[in-house]
Amino acid sequence: MKFAKRMNNFGEGVFARLAAMKQKKISSGEEVIDLSIGAPNIPPPAHVMQVLSSEALKPENYVYAITDTRDLLNEASDWYRRRYGVEIDPASEICSLWGSQEGLSHIALTLIDEGDLTLVPDPCYPVFADGPRLAGSEIFFMPQLRENNYIIQLDAIPRDVAARAKFMVVSYPNNPTTAVAPADFYERLIDFAKRNDIIVLHDNAYSELIFDGSDGLSFLSFKGAKDVGVEFNSLSKTYGIAGARVGFCLGNREVVSRVKLLKSNMDYGLFLPIQRAAIAALQSSREVIDKTRAAYIERRDALVDGLAQVGWQMDKPQATMFVWAPVPKNFGTSEEFVEQLLERSNVMVTPGSAFGLSGEGFVRMALVQTSETMRKVAAQVKRTLNH
Repeated sequence: MKFAKRMNNFGEGVFARLAAMKQKKISSGEEVIDLSIGAPNIPPPAHVMQVLSSEALKPENYVYAITDTRDLLNEASDWYRRRYGVEIDPASEICSLWGSQEGLSHIALTLIDEGDLTLVPDPCYPVFADGPRLAGSEIFFMPQLRENNYIIQLDAIPRDVAARAKFMVVSYPNNPTTAVAPADFYERLIDFAKRNDIIVLHDNAYSELIFDGSDGLSFLSFKGAKDVGVEFNSLSKTYGIAGARVGFCLGNREVVSRVKLLKSNMDYGLFLPIQRAAIAALQSSREVIDKTRAAYIERRDALVDGLAQVGWQMDKPQATMFVWAPVPKNFGTSEEFVEQLLERSNVMVTPGSAFGLSGEGFVRMALVQTSETMRKVAAQVKRTLNH
């Protein structure tokens, strides 16, 4: 058999080794605290689960949805108006996604031809680069460095690179660095995109998980944003329906129309009970989001404060459901430290190198365990630090 050469760009690498190490420990009866995967474990509100359950019992809902229901598009549009003050035309400026991951995997197919150039943050959520690679794109990585508060320095992008670039991906609040961009960054981003004729995708999955009392921003709330791009948003973290896979592409109608066209040739729309559960989620009171945010703050404090007490210092994240922590001194690369942490402490985290070259020297920990479990992490990590 002969396979597509594009798949040579992808591999299991460190994740396969870590999974094997984890399974070996579990098979021998040991308990592993897994903070490596950002899988939200806070369930949706009861009324959302009730809508999903009741709608799933209706036989008529098992037909192909084909397209988004008007009710879903209207509700998402209303949510953007209430939350960000942004007007979204339900008919032409929004479409659903099978979660942001699906959209991130496929949108480049609508924008990129073989050999085109895409600008991608470094470090980044891996699919930011993987999606364009699937479309045959060259990748230029834009460093997100600690000394710049992990904000992309647009002026540092070489002029010839900016002139060649056709598409760029940006995401704040940021996974994995947890950084939040100031308002003037978005103004500079829009100006940069206009000057260089670049289509922007802003992934906004964590705008409701900001911990300093401020409200998250939308790229689309800035003048000229719709002229240059779109925003992805998701219900996974905000409303706890990660497994149901609901996201949205919103903004520039030409880009949205291309995404709709691609999806019309790839799938038959979101399962109708999921669409109705999404509507119920979007209609929820702000108390739902406040409760989720409070849970992540409690977990963050339990983890970071506990690790500080055993000698591992790190900044408390401003946002997201992650902690971005420097590898302690004398522990080698991020992969080496992660393997030692799993072997000696039964705690599994993700090496920063998995997110790009600029991620080396850091690890990412997901706040996906209870506060009680987070407090246990520090005691177990101490075994590695004192080894």
